[in-house]
Amino acid sequence: MHEVLRYTLRVDRLLFQKFRYIAESRGRSANKEIEQYLKKRVAEYEREFGKISIQSNLP
Repeated sequence: MHEVLRYTLRVDRLLFQKFRYIAESRGRSANKEIEQYLKKRVAEYEREFGKISIQSNLP
């Protein structure tokens, strides 16, 4: 299993409230919804440009 990274996100309050609404409508926490979005976006990028190879551990 991969190490879990903590990341502070600064975002407009109203935008985040709307995002939480979407997450809750899907039965997810805001954190899990963000994680799913990131996975989807990385997969889209890799389909278009090829597999991303990570050489070092990023903070």
